[in-house]
Amino acid sequence: MSRVALVTGSSRGIGRAVAIRLAKDGYDICVNYEKRADKAEETAAAVRELGRKAITFKADVSDSDAVNAMFDFAGKELGEVDVLVSNAGIAGQAQIQDVTRERWDRFFAVNVTGAFNAVHEVIPHMIHEKKGCIITISSMWGLRGASCESVYSATKAALIGFTRSLAKELAPSGIRVNCVAPGVIDTDMLDELPEGVKDTLADETPLGRLGTPEDIAEAVAFLASDKADFITGQVIMPDGGFVV
Repeated sequence: MSRVALVTGSSRGIGRAVAIRLAKDGYDICVNYEKRADKAEETAAAVRELGRKAITFKADVSDSDAVNAMFDFAGKELGEVDVLVSNAGIAGQAQIQDVTRERWDRFFAVNVTGAFNAVHEVIPHMIHEKKGCIITISSMWGLRGASCESVYSATKAALIGFTRSLAKELAPSGIRVNCVAPGVIDTDMLDELPEGVKDTLADETPLGRLGTPEDIAEAVAFLASDKADFITGQVIMPDGGFVV
């Protein structure tokens, strides 16, 4: 029987790397995206090249109806979801006096409510089967906080609390829930940073480089595997030693 993973926000960046890495471990993949259908199809094509099934689905994770439709579609096309990776998120810098209510609400809607929506859909099947794996993607800033990223940091801290609470609640049902909190990862999210900042962040990382999406994908693959069968409620930090 094939295994199925659904990775939110997997058209590019960390989500794409996770989808491809899980496909290497034998998972069929539901690729979720919001805007870039072309990039989502590229991810799906990479999965299929590995001999696994892949589907794409357009859904804003903050929309519960869209998320419900996505899980229904995945169930019909691939089978019920065994591994959920809640990766979809938005980021951005702004001083707190410049943060609008709309920006605050949107960040929480995607980064936190989006995770809730996905979890809410996947849980009934996992509880019925007495097994399953949920992995949330937070950030080291959710543990440490970052200047001019108060909104983003707040959402990522909320996600960590959500993960730890879920782990305790769902453990009796055989469901593991863990979190990956990346450091500075070289994705297009960093493109908006001023010139030279990426180099500075690499210098500030004890291992001397920025992380790659593949670094995060390896951590996710480990947590999704049987090797992590006794691990739940944990926050794994692939950050090159940035937060020690």
